[in-house]
Amino acid sequence: MALRFVEIFIPADKETELFSLLAKFDPITIVQKESFDQLLHTKLLVNSQHTEELMDGLEARFSSVENFRIVIVSVEATIPRIEPKKEPVTPQKRKIKFARINREELYHDILEASELSWLFVTMVALSSVVAVIGLVRDNTAAVIGAMVIAPLMGPNVALALASTLGDIQLAKNAKRANFVGIGLPLLLAAVFGMFFGAEHVGPEILSRTQIDHYDIILALAAGVAGTLSFTMGLPGAIIGVMVAVALLPPLVVCGILLGAGQWNLAGNAALLFGANLICVNLAGVTTFLIQGVQPLWWWDKEKAHKATRRAIITWVICLLVLILLVFITHWRS
Repeated sequence: MALRFVEIFIPADKETELFSLLAKFDPITIVQKESFDQLLHTKLLVNSQHTEELMDGLEARFSSVENFRIVIVSVEATIPRIEPKKEPVTPQKRKIKFARINREELYHDILEASELSWLFVTMVALSSVVAVIGLVRDNTAAVIGAMVIAPLMGPNVALALASTLGDIQLAKNAKRANFVGIGLPLLLAAVFGMFFGAEHVGPEILSRTQIDHYDIILALAAGVAGTLSFTMGLPGAIIGVMVAVALLPPLVVCGILLGAGQWNLAGNAALLFGANLICVNLAGVTTFLIQGVQPLWWWDKEKAHKATRRAIITWVICLLVLILLVFITHWRS
């Protein structure tokens, strides 16, 4: 059972109101309660699955109160061990509830993974160089290494979360990071293709110029897995997803072949990259929606619902167009 250590700062005169509210959420234990400078500092131990409900209740009631703040810390272990409670099943609890970390933790994790910084740009550039070398030399280990260090999954999951929450600023940040994350590898690979050509099209390059329905299924599955790794608070699992969905190699292959003037093969690689990109975003939005990730306030929920519908419709149309292009490509060949 994942635990969270929740610290609440609130004016001391709100103590009675606070503890009346906390009683409704049944925290595992109240570790400490202390007052200083007319500010009440309360520490709770809470099951991670209940933190979002707790935070929403606190924010809805005290967000306008001066000096109110909630701080959440992940708990590695506690002694004595806490056994999970066996709650009676009621008609209200029969509804499936997907376990995940709270919305704010999820938001900050994804925001950090999609931040356009010098580190992000450096990692994209380095992964592009590694991918180019691995692809032209048919070095599978180098190609896998490029997939692992390329930070391209974060901006796309961030774009999916922005659509689910109707968060315009997060969407803008994700689009900027995606623009750099896509444009820089394509440019570097195209420059390499112009100077060195692509006379030797080995298995590593050739495999990225072919696409069928299995690639689309793989990308959808990897997109769901990548989103779940964030919502479950398991960012380390994202490495396996990066390897599976492989956003970088087809992009780099497309750049190399464009630079070398091999337009048909470059177009096929672009189709594979497009399929991966579309499926990751579609799977991300759908997974967040199923897991019940939504804003707190009703006016934000209305905006988020509209943004989610637009995103799903857009990505589904893009996927259908891409499938049609794949069929046309196969028919011509």
